[in-house]
Amino acid sequence: MLRPPRNTICLTCYEGARSVISFINKLHTAHGSPDQKPNLCKTLENVSKWVHNMNEVGFSVALRDKIHTDILLQPDDGPPVPAHRALLAIRLEIFNILDSDGCKAPPNNAIKLPELNHEELESLLEFMYHGDLFAQCLYTNKEKMNKHIYSLSLAADKYGISYLQKLCERHMHKSLSSANALDVLEVADVCSSLTLRENALEYIVKNMHDIIFSNKYDTFALKNPHLCVQISRASLMDDKRNSVVRECY
Repeated sequence: MLRPPRNTICLTCYEGARSVISFINKLHTAHGSPDQKPNLCKTLENVSKWVHNMNEVGFSVALRDKIHTDILLQPDDGPPVPAHRALLAIRLEIFNILDSDGCKAPPNNAIKLPELNHEELESLLEFMYHGDLFAQCLYTNKEKMNKHIYSLSLAADKYGISYLQKLCERHMHKSLSSANALDVLEVADVCSSLTLRENALEYIVKNMHDIIFSNKYDTFALKNPHLCVQISRASLMDDKRNSVVRECY
């Protein structure tokens, strides 16, 4: 033991950890720009994060430059997007069906994803290849997040991408407004997100006048009559609770 309790690892592990950290810092200095700070990795946790990010950068380069792509994904509109079958099979369990008998797609054939347009499909693939880095970019690029939030959420639900689905749900929770409450309610219903659906219903009830009398509500009602019933019931229950409160006072 080395100077317990601060250093509670053996000498061999201590020297190994120091060597790994030193090696990563040398790589970073050799391949980074001159103005970057030295000693980027000061702990093993920093090393782990650095390696993780470098893997994600490598995947993103392979997607961008179409290096050894072996499958095409066909969106609802526009040209197909080249991708990598192995990575999709790792990141998306549902894509393992591509390797099953009778479902294997030749490399030059496209797998159709009709629920996404070309730009939405590119955003989904960016997440699959970039991982956490893409999540950080979405948080900083609110315009892009708002533009693709509903399609990404539906795709995440369909293909079982739980992390992306949680990311989208958090964003929809924070951005609820009279302009998007109906859209959020519709997506939450399709994705069976009970908490998000309850929050959207509560927001709609509190802002009934602005939402119910909007032009958007007419289209929403024709498409989602069952949700209109839920809105009506939630509104009546809210009125009943308010009446009881007023009587108590």
